[in-house]
Amino acid sequence: MKKIINTDKAPKAIGPYSQATEVNGIIFISGQVPVNPLTGTIPEGIVAQTEQVMQNIKAILNEAGLDFENVVKSTCLLSDMANFKAMNEVYGKYYNVNPPARAAFAVKDLPLGALVEIESIAVR
Repeated sequence: MKKIINTDKAPKAIGPYSQATEVNGIIFISGQVPVNPLTGTIPEGIVAQTEQVMQNIKAILNEAGLDFENVVKSTCLLSDMANFKAMNEVYGKYYNVNPPARAAFAVKDLPLGALVEIESIAVR
């Protein structure tokens, strides 16, 4: 059975989706954009935006009783591949040991004009 995971420590969904859902011990975290849940604003620059995205993912993982060690797959979406190196440096701070499988893509646009969006899959 599907369980919805929701926390006020990550931004509210900006559409008809949940922050995360859990099925059979697998947690599917929706793509997180760099919205600060306290202010509703997006910071400037790829480093600050990636940091905010990772904090949003952390909040959702914590709500599920998990942490970054539980993440097995991430998909990173960038508005410009020129930001890949800077995004990767921030991302790597959270996965410095046994990082998950990952894909990274450049896309035409991201919601709210964000520079980065990351979705994750974690397991119990």
